[in-house]
Amino acid sequence: MWAKFRKKKKQSTWQFNSEKLFLAAAQDLKNIYSYFNTSRDGLTPHEADKRQLMYGKNEITHERKDKWFVMFIKTFINPFIGILMFLALLSLVIDVLMAAPEDREWATVIIISVMVAISGILRFYQEWKSGKATEALKKMVNNTASVYRYGDKETQEINISELVPGDLITLSAGDMVPADVRVIETKDLFISQSSLTGESDSVEKLPELLNRTHKSGSVIELDNICFMGSNVVSGSGKAIVVATGSCTHLGVVAKNLVGERVQTSFDKGINNVSLLLIRFMLVMVPFVFFVNGLTKGDWFDAFIFAVSVAVGLTPEMLPMIVTSNLAKGAITMSKRKTIVKNMNAIQSFGAMNVLCTDKTGTLTQDKIVLERYLNVHGEEDIRILRHAYFNSYFQTGLKNLMDKAILSHCKELGFEQIEKNYKK
Repeated sequence: MWAKFRKKKKQSTWQFNSEKLFLAAAQDLKNIYSYFNTSRDGLTPHEADKRQLMYGKNEITHERKDKWFVMFIKTFINPFIGILMFLALLSLVIDVLMAAPEDREWATVIIISVMVAISGILRFYQEWKSGKATEALKKMVNNTASVYRYGDKETQEINISELVPGDLITLSAGDMVPADVRVIETKDLFISQSSLTGESDSVEKLPELLNRTHKSGSVIELDNICFMGSNVVSGSGKAIVVATGSCTHLGVVAKNLVGERVQTSFDKGINNVSLLLIRFMLVMVPFVFFVNGLTKGDWFDAFIFAVSVAVGLTPEMLPMIVTSNLAKGAITMSKRKTIVKNMNAIQSFGAMNVLCTDKTGTLTQDKIVLERYLNVHGEEDIRILRHAYFNSYFQTGLKNLMDKAILSHCKELGFEQIEKNYKK
């Protein structure tokens, strides 16, 4: 029931976010400032602070980092370690309450406790160190945005976390889009949305919708909306912030992803081993206890022997051996500039036979080669290449891979000095 409610809530959040972006895209440029309750000179500092309190920081939802003591406790929350600690506690109770002072043996308790402590401390140290390295990398990145504030003639650079809905910002080549924004002015503005769509080709953004009847498609296809997480490839523009933080398109996606981690094969394996040990103990320990008690008549000694059998069935060294191997893998990965935040992921790396990735542009040359240029009759025609060359050379927008492939034939056409012979 709770899962259904959460799913319904996620769907309603996504739908509300999409409707808000569709409405923002459909607004006429004449009424755009009044719709967002802002002005041509931007928000006043007082209004920006007021909206900051209302909408919060412009930060997407991410996993909350645990305190060091919580992380330390979590390293010991493990089914296998739980069995060992139960056996150690049982041995301690027997030694303290039932055995005479001279007959007490602490070897079992000490061995189990030391193995568990070493395993937990190794895991905690490695994950704590990885967390520190990750935090240090985050602090090195400080993204800013160019914002108009009422009363200032020039834009000012502020941290993107301080942006609020209604802020008037400028975009230029190389900028990261700091929030979901509605474009109001552009000059050859091309945006890369590969982080959201996976498409390598850039998309041109315009102040107005090309198709105003387009309401049933994806919000990603809107011509005048730029999304948080995308970046400006070329051109420039001016835009109004529509949504910030978790209310952005990227923020909704991130919010749906944050949650409990899915159990890996390593976690399942540890749980299966623990359950197997428990089954063995549930069968063997009572059997040994009753057989020994009935044959010898000393039920206390029979109980002590049964507990010894349970301890013997449990491999105390296993947690330390497993943790040591995972830590060694994490250290090896760190030498190759890879931070492993969760040590259990090391086993997942090792369990992979085939790794599939959809990064075509990285694996290939990210290049198109023009081999032939044909007319309508299927014959090679230099005139076709010449006109295509003019189109690619004189355009003011972004030169894509097709344009670059055509422009590489300038020597074949003798167009090294084309700017002196032709004008647009």
